[in-house]
Amino acid sequence: MSTVRPGSVHAWILAARPATLTAAFAPVAVGTACAVDARAFRWDAALAALVGAFLIQIGTNFANDLYDFEKGADTEGRLGPVRAAQAGLLDVRKLRRGIFVTFGLALGVGVYLTWIAGPVVVVIGLASIAAGLAYTGGPFPLAYHGL
Repeated sequence: MSTVRPGSVHAWILAARPATLTAAFAPVAVGTACAVDARAFRWDAALAALVGAFLIQIGTNFANDLYDFEKGADTEGRLGPVRAAQAGLLDVRKLRRGIFVTFGLALGVGVYLTWIAGPVVVVIGLASIAAGLAYTGGPFPLAYHGL
């Protein structure tokens, strides 16, 4: 990864893990199809849901990168794609800020979706953010325990 400068846009893109965004796209696509079938489709709602889902996925990826690094789970010998913190591409302070900004933007999108669809969006959004943080963070990280 010698071509990636620490703190660069490329480092942030690596940390965002674009290949994982299909995990956010799929449920929005299903929900959109249901809305079309129910003749309740709205472009603004579909686009906002997609942006919000992408932001939550990216925030989760940032959190995973940070917490795995802090716990020592990401070592030089790990298999898989480069992790930004472990590779020295993003420091802990920047990743924390990235998590805060990304989830904050997702909350902003959630406010708009709540205005459109009602308070159930708050429950879904907050649960998604909590799960994203709890995946590798907190006192009982889900990634390290079988379900």
